[in-house]
Amino acid sequence: MCLLVGPRRLPHLSPMLLNINFLDDTTRPPVPVLENLTEAQRAPGQHLRMIHDHLRDNMVTLGKLIERANARQATLADIAAETDNMAMVANYRRFGNLCGQHCGIVNTHHTIEDHHLFPVLAQQGPAFKAIADRLTAEHVVVHELLERLVDALNALAREPSETRFHDAREIYHTLERVLLSHLGWEEEAMGDALGYFEIM
Repeated sequence: MCLLVGPRRLPHLSPMLLNINFLDDTTRPPVPVLENLTEAQRAPGQHLRMIHDHLRDNMVTLGKLIERANARQATLADIAAETDNMAMVANYRRFGNLCGQHCGIVNTHHTIEDHHLFPVLAQQGPAFKAIADRLTAEHVVVHELLERLVDALNALAREPSETRFHDAREIYHTLERVLLSHLGWEEEAMGDALGYFEIM
C-alpha cells in the first residue's frame, strides 16, 4: 500500500488525500483490452498523451518556482502571475478537472473530460463506467493538491522559512507522484477507447 505522503503527515492535507491510494494500481479498475485498433483509432490517445506531456512540463515549472521562492528569488506577485498563467492551474480553477477546456495547443474539437469524455466513456459498459468514475475521483484529489500547492507557494513567498519550504516541497512531491500516476493510468485506461468508441 502506498501513502500519498511520508511518515510525517501534513496537518493541512485532508483525510481524503491521505486515505486514497492512487499509487496502488490494484485499487484501480481493470482496463479492458481493445484489439486490432487502427492508427486512426490510436490517434486520440496519442493526442491525450501530448496534452499530458504539457501538464508534466507544468510540474517541472512548479518545482522550480518552489526553489526560487525558497531562495527569495520569487515574490508573491511572481507566484500569482506564473501560476495564474499556467494552463493546468487556470483550467482547474475554471472547470475543476484535469485538462479543462485545454489550451491553444489542443485541437478545438477536444472537449472537457469530466463533462464529455468521461460520461461518454461510461456509456460503453460497466468496465468503462468504473474507469470513468475512478478518473473523476482522481481529478478531485489532483485538484485539491494543486490548490494546496499554490497556497503553500504563496505562504512560502510571504514567509520564507525552512518549515514553509518543507511544506511546499512535500505537497509538490505528493502532487507530482499522484499526478504522474494519474496521467499514466488515464492514458492506459482510456487512450485506446477514445478512438475505438469514436469519443473524440
